[in-house]
Amino acid sequence: MELNDEQQAMLAGGVGRSTRKAMEILVALGKIYGARRLVPVTSVQVSGVSYDNLGDAGLNWLAEMAEGGGKVRVLTTLNPAGMDIENQAGLGIPADFAVKQAEVIAAFGQMGVIMTCTCTPYLTGNVPHFGEHIAWAESSAVCYANSILGARSNREGGPSALAAALTGFTPEYGLHLESNRQPGIIFEVSEPVAGTAQFGALGKVIGEQIEKRSPKPVPYLIGFQAATLEELKSFCASLATYGGVGLFHMAGVTPE
Repeated sequence: MELNDEQQAMLAGGVGRSTRKAMEILVALGKIYGARRLVPVTSVQVSGVSYDNLGDAGLNWLAEMAEGGGKVRVLTTLNPAGMDIENQAGLGIPADFAVKQAEVIAAFGQMGVIMTCTCTPYLTGNVPHFGEHIAWAESSAVCYANSILGARSNREGGPSALAAALTGFTPEYGLHLESNRQPGIIFEVSEPVAGTAQFGALGKVIGEQIEKRSPKPVPYLIGFQAATLEELKSFCASLATYGGVGLFHMAGVTPE
């Protein structure tokens, strides 16, 4: 992979231990997926927040990254935690779990991550512009960012999203490339679809069709007059859940 001087310095440890580890993650991903270079990102959404999933190993890694001087370089928001962080006391959350979960969130906060704890960051101010490269985790949010906003993101894992936040870069592969954003299958919707329930059901049906195909094509939908934000949000959630879809095009609705 081609690295510029700034990226080489990060990889060599000249910008701190945590930034070096983050760059190592990105370079490894780039080599795996055949990326030619890294591209700058303007926005990150980090997953891997629940202590139930992370355990002590994940918590220790986050604490190490925070204590190693890791600081986000771009707007970075956080996925939901493993409990209601404001009302856990009345919900039967074990005290030891609550303490560990608080430590996870504190580690992210120490690195400058905005502790939104939501899977819809585009509703809390993290709204990338059309054509911008971003590094988002959370399947439904990635689908929304690519399709509705026209930003460019792969579905990141927690460590790769955090690595992008700490360096300001991500490998250029997958949905960052124009060639991979072209539609590969058409769905014609001949009956009216309205409301979040119907859009969610449609996302399930189309997602299941996409899941049967390899490689998965980018779907192009025709037959719509309009769709609200809530309807599109519901559609993205179902499409990503049942089909692992990170991008779709809807004639007359989506920007591409």
